[in-house]
Amino acid sequence: MAVFDSPWKESLDAYFEPFLQLCFPAVHREIDWTHGYESLDKELQKISPASETGHRVVDKLMKVCRTSGEEEWILVHVEVQSQAETIFPERMFVYHYRLRDRYNRKVASLAVLGDEEANWRPDCYRDELLGCWLEFRFPIVKLLDYANRTEELEVSDNPFAIFVLAHLKSQETMNDSSSRYVWKFRLVKGLYEKGWNKAQVRCLFRLIDWILDLPLEWEEQFSEQMSLLEEEKQMPYVTSIERLALKKGLEQGLEQGLEQGLLDGIESVLEIRFGAAATASTMTKIRKLPSAEILGTILQAAKTIDRPEDLEDLWTGKSEELRRKDRE
Repeated sequence: MAVFDSPWKESLDAYFEPFLQLCFPAVHREIDWTHGYESLDKELQKISPASETGHRVVDKLMKVCRTSGEEEWILVHVEVQSQAETIFPERMFVYHYRLRDRYNRKVASLAVLGDEEANWRPDCYRDELLGCWLEFRFPIVKLLDYANRTEELEVSDNPFAIFVLAHLKSQETMNDSSSRYVWKFRLVKGLYEKGWNKAQVRCLFRLIDWILDLPLEWEEQFSEQMSLLEEEKQMPYVTSIERLALKKGLEQGLEQGLEQGLLDGIESVLEIRFGAAATASTMTKIRKLPSAEILGTILQAAKTIDRPEDLEDLWTGKSEELRRKDRE
């Protein structure tokens, strides 16, 4: 199962404007994009009680300016929820009023529902006591509503449309590695055919590679097919030496004891990309991870991260996912 939290956080950072343009066009039109936007995620953490941080969904807080000029700036708070949850509407309300109280600014609270339950569409929180009545409504987008718009998403020039399609295909191919492999390569190949520059291709490739994670036995085949594509397009995503290190790790994982082989492969990729000194601290933490499944996911991600420390969100999310499976 793909770990959705980390790629969603990164995608909203990289493509906040295209995200609103695709998912909340009315909100997008109200923002003056000439002033840019500022992420306030660290501020958002300050209003989140310590007891909630262990199971927080993806949330982003952005400071923006309105086209109307009514206020110099306002806040846009985005929550991405990948599982149906009864208390979700209340949480939307709680964070709305906390932000409003802290900043004394208007707040737009937006919800992205990335779960697989078609009828779960919470868009309102209500409370009543002794004649006092409270109702808080918030805009939502249900990603499943895009499921029958595959062709539209695939040909779109909006980069976030490709990410939404990757999210949907990740859910659709959860138990079908062959189909996931086909879709992953199809989406990546499409990036090169859109005429985007290298930086744009690399960024979206990273997100697709992350959210459409493949089992180890499929990853080597994907890497080989990518080599042929990159030679054809003359736009390498991962250098040949990095890919060879990844291949070495995959082979070691299969031949000399899975966990030790995976650890050696991860270390090889990280040292080649960042150097032994920058890798040492992260590898110390990785060596304490108990699961070959987690290590396999880390090995696949190691070739695309910007810093070794970026792997921590990945193994935290994967560990929580496995614990949840055990409880079920």
